[in-house]
Amino acid sequence: MKRVTLTAGTVGRITDELPELPGALRRIAEAVLADPAAAARSTIIELAARGGASPATVTRFARTFGFAGYTELRYALAADTGRTEQAGRESNRAAAVSRDESLAVMVQSLLTTNTELLRETGEQLDLDAVARAAAAMVSARRVLFFGTSVSGAVAALMAGQFNRIRLPCWSSTDPHEALPNAALLQPGDVVVGVSHRGRTREVLEVLTEGADNGAVSVAVTSSARSPLAETADHILLTTGREGVLSARGMATVHSQLFALNALYMAVAQLTYERATHALEITSQATASHRTEKRRS
Repeated sequence: MKRVTLTAGTVGRITDELPELPGALRRIAEAVLADPAAAARSTIIELAARGGASPATVTRFARTFGFAGYTELRYALAADTGRTEQAGRESNRAAAVSRDESLAVMVQSLLTTNTELLRETGEQLDLDAVARAAAAMVSARRVLFFGTSVSGAVAALMAGQFNRIRLPCWSSTDPHEALPNAALLQPGDVVVGVSHRGRTREVLEVLTEGADNGAVSVAVTSSARSPLAETADHILLTTGREGVLSARGMATVHSQLFALNALYMAVAQLTYERATHALEITSQATASHRTEKRRS
């Protein structure tokens, strides 16, 4: 698995990775998240003391997230907190459904939250991984998308989009259907697993089954240290936060769609003539089902 360097959205990524971090590293992460601005101002000794760990652990924490050392992490935290402080206040103040807040304020919060998380996704997306995954898909005999629940709906939607540009894609939300399909994959084929936390057993099983048969594996997940990411050849990192009645929940879906749409654009560019011709044909095929514009 390729280590991801965080040049933006550092606080968000540490939040996403928190459940996967071991003891001492997790304490440092919790100290950072408790007050990111203070962490950005702290010396390595001060942060180590707040996290109940050694300075060496702080250095290891920084390197775990792809930084050369603590100084780079401090710079990233300072830039991140400075850029998102106001947006974060607005998002946290009314990111969830409130009994008393006005609809206008909640809708504005929804816009702020989605904008913030999509920005983080775009800035941390590994474009080399996108390009490699796109090249594999273009040459594949068969591409299998799989996810469960809402991630399954995202997988199905994107498989349909790829089919429209003549990429041979299949999708399923049923593991009893997806596992046999994964077992029939061959070297050069592609299997794409979509899972927010990267810990859904069924998605991991399908990705592993396809990879064991020689398929190129792609993980779409918010956790670079999840079992799904550790299994995949290419990782498309997304961003998302969870919460009860929170606008951030659906923003996770938008983040997944953003990453997969970047993959779609890369594939369409590699097959430009074929893709544009296919879109023209499919648009004509459904033209009779669209109502005509009213004449003024």
